[in-house]
Amino acid sequence: LADAIKIEQAGAQMLIVECIPATLAQQISEQLTIPVIGIGAGVHCDGQVLVTHDLLGLFDRFTPKFVRKYADFHSEMERAFSEYILDVETGGFPASEHTYEMPDDEWEALIDQI
Repeated sequence: LADAIKIEQAGAQMLIVECIPATLAQQISEQLTIPVIGIGAGVHCDGQVLVTHDLLGLFDRFTPKFVRKYADFHSEMERAFSEYILDVETGGFPASEHTYEMPDDEWEALIDQI
């Protein structure tokens, strides 16, 4: 709390607090005049941050206590990457519809210039 007050007195326009007890975050929010933004600091802050990668569930190894996953994109990304790798390895990608071509006469003119 003392550090937060000193930070405001030093001229900060906002304070972000992360992984602190909600009761402490509430005290800080009530005593400061600048906005206090919480990351895992309870509901009494002036605003909340949830990192997009956490919100979308892009990682499967670790989820901090304060994260609520609204999606599980990690599994979908893993499926998509596996499918892509298989398509490249088996020659299914890129196919002709994914490749740019040029008319034969233009190709011949290019070869003549080279």
